[in-house]
Amino acid sequence: MSVKRILSIVSLSIVGIIALIAIFTSWYTVDESEQAVVITFGKAEAPILDSGLHFKLPWPMQKVKVLSKETFSLQFGYKQSADGEIVSFDNETKMITGDENIVLTDLVVQWKITDPTKYLFNAESPQVILHDATSASIRSIIGSSLIDEALTSGKAEIEAETRDLLASLIEKYDIGITILGVKLQDVELPNAEVRAAFTAVTDARETKNTKTNEADKYKNQRESEAIGEISAIKSRAEGQRTARIEQAKGEIAVFDKLYTEYKGNQEITRQRLVIETLESVLPNAQIYIMNDSGETVKYLPLQQPTQVPPVATEGGGN
Repeated sequence: MSVKRILSIVSLSIVGIIALIAIFTSWYTVDESEQAVVITFGKAEAPILDSGLHFKLPWPMQKVKVLSKETFSLQFGYKQSADGEIVSFDNETKMITGDENIVLTDLVVQWKITDPTKYLFNAESPQVILHDATSASIRSIIGSSLIDEALTSGKAEIEAETRDLLASLIEKYDIGITILGVKLQDVELPNAEVRAAFTAVTDARETKNTKTNEADKYKNQRESEAIGEISAIKSRAEGQRTARIEQAKGEIAVFDKLYTEYKGNQEITRQRLVIETLESVLPNAQIYIMNDSGETVKYLPLQQPTQVPPVATEGGGN
């Protein structure tokens, strides 16, 4: 075989290879859950967010980086394997609280890529930066919190403050990531003895709060009963006051009428008053009418005669 023929075959082979590379590298596919960045001679173009088949210049003029639109989870302080086994990293999660106690804190950060160009080119390792920013944020918040807050009622506030601080750091770093949420997985003390002692203290505190609430409830109940009794007494007193006033008004009206009659017929009214007074004072007294000389005057009986029951006979009577 001649040299010319060999060169021809090599040239055709090279052209064929270049043609195949151009064909297979001139199109790419973006799924609905993906986004892509086309890089032309090292310069990033606008992100491709539409799903489907897309065309580009063949490699090496243009190349494509495909990234996910889905939400990612950063597991801080632990790692869960595929078979469900959880491995903890105590050295990473050991932190000092504001009152100088040690706690172990692990959490999950939900995040997603919102600017693929910045994610690819503004940082060499965006996920490492996210991990370090998460560590700085949670340590800062735990360091300004009391141990009681971290272990009991303050977890929600710690989560919110950590999310806000982490989001501000990531925004400042400008690496194309958005923080969606922070969830504390567990906050605990470093060993079993300390956990048991703290649990005993917490139980005692809860018992104290329960007793205090019960005492406050009893106090409020008794106060309500006392207020009700006071209202009832006031109502009864007001009713008695009104009744006495009305009674006094009635007596005044009777007296006024009596006085009017007295002014018109003083002698007769005086005698009537004397007789009525004697009847009320001496209800069983016998009445005698005396003349001016002191002798008893004969008169018809003024009292009702006493009814004498008839005497029953043995055989009945006709």
